[in-house]
Amino acid sequence: MGKVVTEITLTNVMDKARVEDGVRSEVRQVTVDAVVDTGASTLIITEELRRQLGLEIEDARRTHFANGDETECGITGGVNIRWKNRNCICRAVVIPGAKSTLLGVIPLEDMDLIVNPITQTLEGAHGDVVVALAL
Repeated sequence: MGKVVTEITLTNVMDKARVEDGVRSEVRQVTVDAVVDTGASTLIITEELRRQLGLEIEDARRTHFANGDETECGITGGVNIRWKNRNCICRAVVIPGAKSTLLGVIPLEDMDLIVNPITQTLEGAHGDVVVALAL
């Protein structure tokens, strides 16, 4: 299968509360092209994107890569991911030196999305209906 890229909009979840409390005047969000990576577990972002969104590093974890390497990576606070009419909230992994955004399987599952191997596009696993699976 080839490379699947899709447009997503990322929003700093904490900004919404800060705007409502009058601490901030706007919610930071960025629309990016993300590589759909079914080998990645979650959302992976660059350090530059973390700064643009104003996301705080809340944790650090040892992260393993497909090539066998591993390194310590920062874990951000909540990020809202919007793809067309679907959205989910998750934390993001900030990989040092990363050059692109990766959309992994946890947010894909949460938004009920699959990769169509024939068209090499992202689409709803159950058509236009978002289904939550509680298995």
